[in-house]
Amino acid sequence: MSASGGSRAIIAAFLANMGIAAAKIVAWLVSGSASMLAEAIHSLADSGNQLLLLLGGRMSRRRADAEHPFGYGRERYVYAFVVSIILFSVGGLFSIYEGVDKLTHPHELENFWVPLVVLVVAIVLESLSLRTAVKESNHVRAKGQSWVGFVRHAKAPELPVVLLEDVAALTGLVFALFGVGLTAITGNSVFDAIGTLMIGTLLIIVAIVLGIETKSLLVGEGATMSDHDRIVAAIQDGSEIEKLIHIKTLYLGPDELLVAAKLGFESDRSLGEVAADIDRIEERVRAAVPAARVIYLEPDILRHDGPTPPTEEIVLRSAD
Repeated sequence: MSASGGSRAIIAAFLANMGIAAAKIVAWLVSGSASMLAEAIHSLADSGNQLLLLLGGRMSRRRADAEHPFGYGRERYVYAFVVSIILFSVGGLFSIYEGVDKLTHPHELENFWVPLVVLVVAIVLESLSLRTAVKESNHVRAKGQSWVGFVRHAKAPELPVVLLEDVAALTGLVFALFGVGLTAITGNSVFDAIGTLMIGTLLIIVAIVLGIETKSLLVGEGATMSDHDRIVAAIQDGSEIEKLIHIKTLYLGPDELLVAAKLGFESDRSLGEVAADIDRIEERVRAAVPAARVIYLEPDILRHDGPTPPTEEIVLRSAD
């Protein structure tokens, strides 16, 4: 993923959310709408989340050291996971609490036109933020890949997080508009409370989706099926080896893939020849998949007699 592209989407979302949050707080103070308070907290939580994503990106660029020899690339996954927790607790649970409180202690909505105007303006600003996120995502989204597939399989967490947050924000604004609008028309504050509960439920669902996806990245994901196939093809493309015995891949960070493989050579090859062959194979792998920056290739003598090892003769493939 382009780091600058991800940063542009995050900054655009941050600026939009800060402005929207301020307007929503004013609208809540003027009208007393629970939906507006829930939306204000949502926007503030999103603003904090964007700062965390920027911080995670900065921390991930630290140089590798003795304590972390593979670097700090996964910091971006950690901060994205924290974002999902904040969205769940601060955004979702607080909105549910406000909705229940408004149902049990209803009060009349005042100056309803203020939150309605703020909501319409907020929808326009959030749409612009989402447009930026979509534009930057299209630069890295594979041709023909669905948006669901992009969110599920993206190795860089920033753009999927911003996309989901912006979609949730827009949907939440529609829910708030529904609640405030029906309350203004009917004079019944129950609709405002229902809108708040809908916002809270939406945020919890989005937070759970984010948590599941970032957890998978934290645990460790291998190369996508297409990248895996390109790596295998690059290894087998030349005449250096007789057999690819097994291969494993692991993302050390969004832009750094580790490739480890055992290669079967004929027993009559000299050490110098094997070393030169491995260098050529590494060049082909890096050319095929630039993210494959850390490559460990273990030479082995190909045995034509005896039983085939039950596990090492399998070329492992990651699920896509």
